[in-house]
Amino acid sequence: MTALEKATGDVVLKFEPFVLHVLCEELRDAQLLHSVAVNSGFRNSGITVGKGGKIMMAVRSTHCLEVPLSHKGKLMVSEEYIEFLIHVANQKMEENM
Repeated sequence: MTALEKATGDVVLKFEPFVLHVLCEELRDAQLLHSVAVNSGFRNSGITVGKGGKIMMAVRSTHCLEVPLSHKGKLMVSEEYIEFLIHVANQKMEENM
C-alpha cells in the first residue's frame, strides 16, 4: 500500500500463468503430451513446429490475472479489494503447482 500511495503513474497487478516448454523428438510425442496437458486442465497448451523441424510443446494454464490498481498516480481501488486480489493471485499460484 505504501508503494501504491507513492506511485505517480499507472500500476497494474499482474499474475502470469504457468508455462512449460518441452522440446519433443517426434510429432507423436508432442501430440501425446498435448493430449495429457489439455485433459489435465492446461487448455492453452499447443504445439509449434519450426522451419528447421524443431517440435516444441508448450504446456500453459489459463490462470492469469491483470488488474489496474492506479491511474496517473490516483489509486482506483480500495485496500480491501487489493487484499482480495492478492488472495486470488495466491490461489492461482497454488493451482499452478
